[in-house]
Amino acid sequence: MKLLVTGVKGQLGYDVVKEAEKRGVEAVGVDIDEMDITDAKQVREVITKGGYDAVVHCAAWTAVDKAEDMEEACRKVNKEGTENIAQVCEVLDIPIMYFSTDYVFNGQGSEPWKEYDKRAPLNVYGQTKYEGELAVEKLAKHFIIRIAWVFGKNGNNFIKTMLRLGKERGAVSVVNDQIGSPTYTYDLAKLVLDMIQSDKYGTYHATNEGICSWYEFACEIFKQAGMNVQVTPVSSDEFPTKAKRPCNSRMNKTELDRNGFDRLPTWQDALHRYLKELEIE
Repeated sequence: MKLLVTGVKGQLGYDVVKEAEKRGVEAVGVDIDEMDITDAKQVREVITKGGYDAVVHCAAWTAVDKAEDMEEACRKVNKEGTENIAQVCEVLDIPIMYFSTDYVFNGQGSEPWKEYDKRAPLNVYGQTKYEGELAVEKLAKHFIIRIAWVFGKNGNNFIKTMLRLGKERGAVSVVNDQIGSPTYTYDLAKLVLDMIQSDKYGTYHATNEGICSWYEFACEIFKQAGMNVQVTPVSSDEFPTKAKRPCNSRMNKTELDRNGFDRLPTWQDALHRYLKELEIE
């Protein structure tokens, strides 16, 4: 099997290529320099000439607040870029795997979001990812994997930010009314390889097991890192951001279970392994 992995410079794309290499699966990682996903002609040429069996599409605009001011640019990547890839995959009759987000839902309530719940994005980023989903789900051979609170070795994330601020300031304030589950890209990459080598197409939710608030996540980060940092819980109203954030990012995993895929380990276990990985660097 030969995979094309977009967004290889990002957290997830990096780990997907690494996991493929471990399994002896040929995976070619590309980023904007090798294939600008907003360039339909280039996308068609790269995928067609590469002889790929599937595309794992990790590339995305993920700057949530910046998207509010740069809606057109965000849409060009998340919607149009995804459409470009999906169209070529359809012509070649090969599967596409697209990574989405709980931001496609309205972020309210306390029940975990089911895979086929009504989508009603609450910000520009969520809207463009929803539009990307619409482009992908037209294809018979598609996987949509919704993830949240992503962290990995290759790139910036909440954990790295907390460790940096903890060292610099010795105290941080973190929102405690947004609830969800972190996703470790190392763990997710294993599921990606299991899934892309199957024909169990559809929409899935895949985060590490267990739920927490960002505040609880921060407390556990400092506890496991052995850092004495004062963490103050604050409400979202006290910590305003340009883009509205979901209060409820809980994810139902029914489709993973139904199709026989293993759930990811607990987020606390993932954090423990990730901190060890950072120490090795």
